[in-house]
Amino acid sequence: MATTASQASLAPRASTAPTFAALARRAAAALAGAAVLCAAGAPVAAADSPAPAAQASKLPDGLYGTKDPKFDGVWRQSLALLAQRTAGVRPSVTGVDWLAGQQCSDGAFSAYRADPATACDDKTMRDTNQTGAAVQALAALGGHDDAVQKAVKWLKSVQNDDGGWPSMSGSPSDANSTSVVIGALKAAGQKPESVQKGGKSPYDALVTFQLGCDAKEGERGAFAFQPEDGKLAPNADATAAAVLGGLGDGFVVDPAGKDVNAPVKPLKCDGGAADKDARRDPKQAAEGGAAYLAAVLGANGQHLKSAMPGAGDQPDVGNTADAVVALAAGSHGDAAQAPLKWLEKNSANWAKEAGPAAYAQLVLAAHAAGADPRSFGGADLVAQLNATGPKPAGSSAPSAAPEKDAQNQDEQNSGVWWIFGIVFVASIGAGFLLSGRRKKSDV
Repeated sequence: MATTASQASLAPRASTAPTFAALARRAAAALAGAAVLCAAGAPVAAADSPAPAAQASKLPDGLYGTKDPKFDGVWRQSLALLAQRTAGVRPSVTGVDWLAGQQCSDGAFSAYRADPATACDDKTMRDTNQTGAAVQALAALGGHDDAVQKAVKWLKSVQNDDGGWPSMSGSPSDANSTSVVIGALKAAGQKPESVQKGGKSPYDALVTFQLGCDAKEGERGAFAFQPEDGKLAPNADATAAAVLGGLGDGFVVDPAGKDVNAPVKPLKCDGGAADKDARRDPKQAAEGGAAYLAAVLGANGQHLKSAMPGAGDQPDVGNTADAVVALAAGSHGDAAQAPLKWLEKNSANWAKEAGPAAYAQLVLAAHAAGADPRSFGGADLVAQLNATGPKPAGSSAPSAAPEKDAQNQDEQNSGVWWIFGIVFVASIGAGFLLSGRRKKSDV
């Protein structure tokens, strides 16, 4: 909820950034280079790299987090505000104003504009993931209808002929960016199926990223970020995003709860035209994606693994949080409970290092799965999120249970994160979309 991280799949889902997004992933993009940034669809982990003290002191009032916002500022701000609102917190006016003030006159958002008073120009890197995240946040908060509609108009203006979107206009469409925009359209009161370019809707584009019955048995139903050399490779991050997109959902989904036990149905592969037609239906495609996620989670000990270079067998916390939201969105509340429990035990250190977007992803995952984000593995995620930015305008309810002491939290997470720092910069960012989008998911 793990880039920029959007731009690079590294930073942005997220995983943490953009990681359903593209933000944390973009961090990776930042590390890999501008070309990757343009190809990915969310903010990057690099965006969450520690900013020099002098630079950090110059960060504007109202911004969440203390790290360099160059690649994920709007992404992490949007997720933070959205998570607060979902948890019943009235965000700071300063924080909301900062986000609204980042919009260009044409309606688009970039990752970060240090001087909003300076008009956007041709060199401003407008980003569909950042814009889609901002739309979802501002629409939920209310009072920003003009800004929301201007942003939607810009998103429509950069839609590709296949019906989808890339992170950066002019690039090929990808599953993550298309899904983030679908969520934005729904939040703005639009019907995604009616937003078409060349006779193609976002759903038409989305289903083309799914691996079908001609794929290996363990890969069927997964989604790719986008084709690589004409081939589709399963990507758990893209799959989590595409499940939400196929269902027409954004970052926030109604709580499923552990008693919502709709069975997860794998992609049908009985043969014949009926199966092919079913896979063209976005909801059926989403169901196949959810089944893939459930299978991979089960095989990996109820977490997803990082696809970042050098990550080895590292867990991907942000992408796991995104998977919980995706399963809950499909009414698979029971299937979401085991990975949620894993997050409760193993996410504390990750969230502390990654910052506001990570806390937001966890809040949204807990909400989606019917858990209490104020009593999450002994921690109050809402209070921790609030502490990363300006004081909320309205107080939230207190924790339902006292937080565990710091020593217990460290002991709880030490076994999983002793080598986390090695790949941190390449894996955090803004979240929903934050795990190596352009890389194969390591299953």
